Amino acid sequence: MAFDFKKEYKEFYMPKNKPGIVTVPSMNYIAVRGQGDPNQEDGEYKQSIALLYGIAFTIKMSKMGDNRIDGYFDYVVPPLEGFWWQDGIQGIDYARKDAFQWISVIRLPDFVTADDFAWAVEEATRKKKTDFSRAEFLTYDE
Repeated sequence: MAFDFKKEYKEFYMPKNKPGIVTVPSMNYIAVRGQGDPNQEDGEYKQSIALLYGIAFTIKMSKMGDNRIDGYFDYVVPPLEGFWWQDGIQGIDYARKDAFQWISVIRLPDFVTADDFAWAVEEATRKKKTDFSRAEFLTYDE
């Protein structure tokens, strides 16, 4: 059975009914940064999601190709996460969605190194004939 991050790390992905403080350890992500209204059809946000999942599934399916990633185990691609803010605004102004700044991320399994990530960007670019260079390997320590 494939490793499922949502089930194994419920404290991060399945919030309790009562608010609480959670200590999140350092984790690696596929990340794409951008700005603008996330609801804009064919906008920057929608394009970034395609980049994230393109790389996530390239890494997941690497087991089927010639590139073997050390320590690889089968897993369910973790859920989409994100960081959102608006510069110069206290709180959120939903009337100004065009002012949103964001970093959208998908968690990477611990076995994925920066070199593995670089391979996945090149592989996804080659196979899908799309530029995946906006995606970055991000280590986040909250």
